[in-house]
Amino acid sequence: MAGWPVGHTLSPRLHRYWLKKYHINGEYNACEVSPEKLADFIKSLKEQNIKEQNIAGLNLTVPHKEKIFPYLDEIDDMARKIGAVNTIIINKNRLYGRNTDGYGFLANLKAKAPDWSGDNGPAVVIGAGGAARAVIVSLLEQGVPEIRLINRTRARAERLAEIYRDKAIMVCDWQERSQKLSDAALLVNTTILGMKGQAPLDIDLSRLPLGAVVYDIVYTPLETDLLKQARGRGNPCVDGLGMLLYQAVPAFQAWFGQEVTVDEKLRHYIISGMGR
Repeated sequence: MAGWPVGHTLSPRLHRYWLKKYHINGEYNACEVSPEKLADFIKSLKEQNIKEQNIAGLNLTVPHKEKIFPYLDEIDDMARKIGAVNTIIINKNRLYGRNTDGYGFLANLKAKAPDWSGDNGPAVVIGAGGAARAVIVSLLEQGVPEIRLINRTRARAERLAEIYRDKAIMVCDWQERSQKLSDAALLVNTTILGMKGQAPLDIDLSRLPLGAVVYDIVYTPLETDLLKQARGRGNPCVDGLGMLLYQAVPAFQAWFGQEVTVDEKLRHYIISGMGR
């Protein structure tokens, strides 16, 4: 994994769990790569792999997901739609870019809220950053009839909506966030609001139908104030840890040729290492 910084990442713990479980002779390490060193890092990676053929690929985290595009030989359709790459597969000296964040988002949603489907009704998406892109693309592909995109800075939400030019995306003012929950089937928080050390997401759920799913991609803490409020009124809830776990599945399978699963044992193992 490459990022700046990477000290917070749970990915090494996750991938090492699978390496050990399936008796695979491999390693997964995190590397701090500053933005100005990204080109040199990719060049050295290619050179090392030409000599030793021992690097299957890597993950990318902020701030490299968007900046990596010029250094890749091929990029899959999902990564292009989202505008970010989080997974690279290396074959000799060729780099193939993928994005598995959308897969992780949807797999977690379907696992934790199996009654949800794209045609259930509108989705409200809070935030307009990189995570929101993955969520929006995934929801559009699932046939969600309307996405109400709400961000504290409306202009940023409008720029994001303009990228996709889809009639299903409706940009709403931040002040309308609580009102826009009426008749929604899904509410997704893609911001850092509610994360440990951050202010909570200030939103009134009273207009949200009780059958609507509430999904917070934050996983520190596992139960944010948003999820607490939603669970207290009876809404189905989905925390963000599963998104992290599921997005790793296609990457691991591509690198090591081993099918893997996400289960409660893995979830408990990752939780036990959080905060260390």
